[in-house]
Amino acid sequence: MGLHLPDAIRLHARERGTSAALTCGSSTVTYTELDTRSNRIARALLATTPAGSRIGFLARTRNEAGEILVGAAKAGLVTVPLNWRLAAAELTAVAQDAELQVLLVEPEFRDAADAVRRAMPGLSLVAIGPSDDEDVPAYETWLAAHPDDDPGRGTAADADEVFLQIYTSGTTGLPKGVLLTHGNFYADGTELEEYLWEAQSVALNALPMFHIGGLGWLRVALTAGANSLMFPDFTPEAAARTIEREGVTHAFLVPSVLHMLTELPGIEKRDFSRLTLITYGSAPITPALLRRSMALFACHFMGKYGLTEGGGTVTQLPPEDHEADGPRQYLLTCVGRPRRGVDVVIADPVTGSPLPAGTPGEIRIRSRHNSPGYWNRAEENAALYDAEGLLRTGDGGYLDEDGYLFLTDRIKDMIVSGGENVYPAEVEAALAEHAAVSEVAVIGVPHEVWGEAVTAVVVLRHGADRPTGQELIDFTRERIASYKKPRQVHFVDALPRNPNGKVLKRELRAGIKN
Repeated sequence: MGLHLPDAIRLHARERGTSAALTCGSSTVTYTELDTRSNRIARALLATTPAGSRIGFLARTRNEAGEILVGAAKAGLVTVPLNWRLAAAELTAVAQDAELQVLLVEPEFRDAADAVRRAMPGLSLVAIGPSDDEDVPAYETWLAAHPDDDPGRGTAADADEVFLQIYTSGTTGLPKGVLLTHGNFYADGTELEEYLWEAQSVALNALPMFHIGGLGWLRVALTAGANSLMFPDFTPEAAARTIEREGVTHAFLVPSVLHMLTELPGIEKRDFSRLTLITYGSAPITPALLRRSMALFACHFMGKYGLTEGGGTVTQLPPEDHEADGPRQYLLTCVGRPRRGVDVVIADPVTGSPLPAGTPGEIRIRSRHNSPGYWNRAEENAALYDAEGLLRTGDGGYLDEDGYLFLTDRIKDMIVSGGENVYPAEVEAALAEHAAVSEVAVIGVPHEVWGEAVTAVVVLRHGADRPTGQELIDFTRERIASYKKPRQVHFVDALPRNPNGKVLKRELRAGIKN
């Protein structure tokens, strides 16, 4: 079965309405309740907001985020999830760019929402929780004031309509709003089967709702009829306890979270026997971390590579390709093969010409999941697709003879040292094999002789014998070519990351240069 998200909720409400759809702490929403409550949200929004308008929410990963997403889709509105980690000025800029009409906000972020409203006097606020402001209705009061009849939008007939606008993390300048249609976000039957869902599956969602990973994981779990366990306040201990206590069967965990869990004292004593599948992605993972995670959780693993502009997953490494040792263990360094209906082409970044197997270039994709473009960004839209209609990802990689995709980092992160191209991911994978290395990032630092010097920034494992920088450099000699080995090593307590878990290499470069 494959359905657009609103239709999936309608179907589950009819066929298994008493089953849990969303759970956050002690609060559970069944599929019947999700269907009814999302209808009320749709009617409440349509009472003041024309179809096609943008509505936003500023909230952690909680039940209301799922209700709002489905309700706005049923109303024919576009949902804009806001990054609650941004400063008030940044949130205001995004809200103004999106031309928000309504903003639903939980109490923790009310001050930031008030700052946005001061800059946008016509913006309506709804408090996700209680409210003592007569101009800002409380969420439950707001819902109860409207009928629960279904407006009927978000069906297959609306496949080409935009219903989601996700803002990129914005490493430079104002983030761009990536547009996604119902068709981009649709989960087909094959995709659902790949996740090994069962009638009583429980899916842990510890990802932020302003990220394609968290939204996509919610989409596929709800479409499958699973219980989405919303996890707003992540700590490694709380996550481990929840997986064990709540009988979590499925989880999407980014590599930084897997790293924290594998480092948690006593983690090996936990009972994770009900885990069926861990999906990982959103940032590169080293084979060393992947092996540790596979040994700890002893369940199926599925790797994902994708991007917001590609509607989420582009390629995936299925469970059967996860071998800790043996002749196929090299696949742990790749991100799998293109998912069904996705064409991946490796192109020369300058000419756009296709490159042969084994030759690194820019990853470009053709897929029904590809975004129609950015909101109000004509110049960026013109550059998003090439002359062949392929989406330019900006990521570097190559396909092997069997069609497996190997990432080599962002095109802009490639290091040119002494005229040779060095891909940081390869150096990071080599260093991560050292027993004392907990995390590592490799960057290029300007060098008067070599152009750029390969530089490793290392976080050491707690309690391990401390190696010298030279010892780590020597460790790579038998693992990678000499020109790829680091010329210098810097030790830090932690790597800077954005909210999605990706290492901020620009900050590392700036810190080392300074």
